[in-house]
Amino acid sequence: MAATVAVLGAGSWGTALAIHLARNGLQVRLWGHRPEHVERLRALRENTDYLPGYRLADNIEPLADLADAVRGAPHLLVAIPSRGFRDLLQQLKPLIDSFPGLFWASKGFEIETGKLLHEVVTEVLPDLNHGVISGPTFAVEVARNLPAAIACAGNHPRATEAFAELLRGEHFRVYTTDDLVGVELGGALKNVLAIAVGIADGLGYGANTRAALITRGLAEIMRLGISLGARQETLMGLAGLGDIILTCTDDQSRNRRFGLALGKGKNVSQAEIEVGQTVEGLRAAKAVHDKAAALGLELPITEQAYRVLYEGKQPVDAVRDLENRPQGPESNP
Repeated sequence: MAATVAVLGAGSWGTALAIHLARNGLQVRLWGHRPEHVERLRALRENTDYLPGYRLADNIEPLADLADAVRGAPHLLVAIPSRGFRDLLQQLKPLIDSFPGLFWASKGFEIETGKLLHEVVTEVLPDLNHGVISGPTFAVEVARNLPAAIACAGNHPRATEAFAELLRGEHFRVYTTDDLVGVELGGALKNVLAIAVGIADGLGYGANTRAALITRGLAEIMRLGISLGARQETLMGLAGLGDIILTCTDDQSRNRRFGLALGKGKNVSQAEIEVGQTVEGLRAAKAVHDKAAALGLELPITEQAYRVLYEGKQPVDAVRDLENRPQGPESNP
């Protein structure tokens, strides 16, 4: 009998992962928190709200009851925005009796505490084998079964490898690591950088500016990541550099589109409405700003992005201040 995976989160990414896992022959329970949305999924066999045009195979069962979704499922995959992550774990706590493996595709920090998501899991569900998947992947392209590769990081080697094997497919490569910090930081910080690059492109600056921001932004990500215990090779890999390239350069990225809207004169609220989905980089910018301040790190691009997002600074002034910073060796902040 095929293994069962409960995918918790019926947005675009959760739906794409459910389609991919079903394509691999697994039984998939796709949980959504809005009953009316789940009813449409069941009736139409398509996520018309978030991923239109892709049929839900017969081995995908949409469910609105969380207890039904996780009951007896040996594998859980969370794919919800990071702001609801702890609350979902609290809901799961009384429902999990066999201590399955818990992995997540959510990206970002817990804003209230600045914690990475694996730290939240360790607090709420300390007995679970757990891990994260992240890398340069857009939901639509995964649903289309186009070639892709991601990183899967976990706290237990066998559990990590077992979950990675569920995801591996003919066109979907999964590389494993134990560097949870590096994979999570890469997935969160690239969103902040994508907003900054989007702002510059929205202002009409060219490819030279974009390349400079990506390169110096990567240096900032490395500086913060290594300070927090991430490994350099992780940040230069799929969950770091790979995801940076994807998110900063393609308009499928909601964080990039959000930055583009800001660069074209929209305010934060207007830009969020225009994107129409969660912009993880908006929340991550505050968490990164606070972490950098606590560590005494200089992250100029991130700092200017924070000031645009939270202090009302004009994007053109932020770029000008970056241009006017003192210049010196490339190894300097």
